[in-house]
Amino acid sequence: MKKMLPLPVTPHLFFEARLWQQGLSRVAGIDEAGRGALAGPVAASVVILPPREDLSLLLFGVRDSKQMSVEERFEWSLKIKSVAEDWGVGFATNEEIDQIGIVPATYLAIRRALEKLSSPPDHLLVDYLDLSFINFPQTALVKGDCRSLSIAAASVMAKTSRDALMSELDRKYPGYGFAEHKGYATARHLDRIKQLGACSLHRLTFAPLNRQKVTSESFS
Repeated sequence: MKKMLPLPVTPHLFFEARLWQQGLSRVAGIDEAGRGALAGPVAASVVILPPREDLSLLLFGVRDSKQMSVEERFEWSLKIKSVAEDWGVGFATNEEIDQIGIVPATYLAIRRALEKLSSPPDHLLVDYLDLSFINFPQTALVKGDCRSLSIAAASVMAKTSRDALMSELDRKYPGYGFAEHKGYATARHLDRIKQLGACSLHRLTFAPLNRQKVTSESFS
């Protein structure tokens, strides 16, 4: 059994640098956000960082988005956009999640994020997802958002983009608190579902929503 390397203190550029040295300048980190939520889309982001010597210093502090505060993610998302050579974000809706399942919908969001790039990547670094159906050379990393700076940057971009969208949708679907919990299964969210029923933003194939009746008022 192959021994897994310990996690670094912060994400690094080891994998990117090895590919850059092979002449592959467009190395794309990929990550997703929102797979476990009860409402809203799943988001995916692709970030291509430039092969710069000062990159680790410029983006020191970028890490797995789940380990960052809201304020930190927002500030770093602006920095990532200014530094990145290319980036894109894609979504798959909750209806698509219900129709095809969360894993295929995540892959759909990744495809859409890749389509946002100005030109194709040379190599993909992914957070332990099997993207063999995508015709690009790729490397899957366990805990990739903790090991690769490109994947960590994509984690931040996916999370902040999805959070911003959920805050917008909160105005369309008032009463559920989407701006606060972003569609995840918090106690308040579950209580709101119990009181109001599910709305058209919810993933109706996810428990406990598959036992809920969708209210007609929620479609207004």
